Amino acid sequence: MRFDIVTLFPEFFTSPLKTSLLGRAVEKQIATVNLINPRDFATDKHKRVDDEPYGGGVGMLLKPEPIFAAVESLPILPRREIILMSPQGKPLNQETLLELSQNYEQLIMICGHYEGVDDRIRQHLIDREISLGDFVLTCGEIPALALLNGVVRLRPGTVGKEESLKAESFEEGLLDYPQYTRPAVFRDWEVPEVLRSGNHAAIAQWRKAQQIEKTRTCRPDLWAVLQNNKEEDSPTGALNL
Repeated sequence: MRFDIVTLFPEFFTSPLKTSLLGRAVEKQIATVNLINPRDFATDKHKRVDDEPYGGGVGMLLKPEPIFAAVESLPILPRREIILMSPQGKPLNQETLLELSQNYEQLIMICGHYEGVDDRIRQHLIDREISLGDFVLTCGEIPALALLNGVVRLRPGTVGKEESLKAESFEEGLLDYPQYTRPAVFRDWEVPEVLRSGNHAAIAQWRKAQQIEKTRTCRPDLWAVLQNNKEEDSPTGALNL
């Protein structure tokens, strides 16, 4: 899968692309990551990529010419999506990561900066906007890296045990269950006995109950969505959780 990241700071990605999961995925050619600096496409002698907004206001905006030129310099794969990383976008979630990992061959990510971008970029170039949440960061590189990581780890061959992807938080709308490792007792705190019992049916039942309780307690918003979805799917409106 090809990833093209339009960024004023390519060096931001240098270490992450060489380490851990992303590094292995790049080495195994599961993901190809290309970094494109829009300054290379600026036409004035100062290589300016930003300017003051019309009508006045605080801060600077990314100019359209270098961004359009940078994106238009890239090859076009049959299934591609152009994404602007922006606090105005749809909050990123696991469902979006799964959709992007399965339905596209090429993702182009534009990293915002300053006070934002000329709106012609938003209107005529990008396919969607994605945000990490309802807060503002200093740059779009941070959410771009999060998106890259989240999509790549879902690609076949990236994670050693792919079945583990099916049992983690958000895959079924529930948070993950508590997990423990050795020692069985640490500072008088014991690992739950059921996990040491060897009874796989009982362990599965305990884990599901823990997921439900954890989601109800920690993320009532997720629990409410799950209840609504179950009610819509059930002819009687009854929940099986």
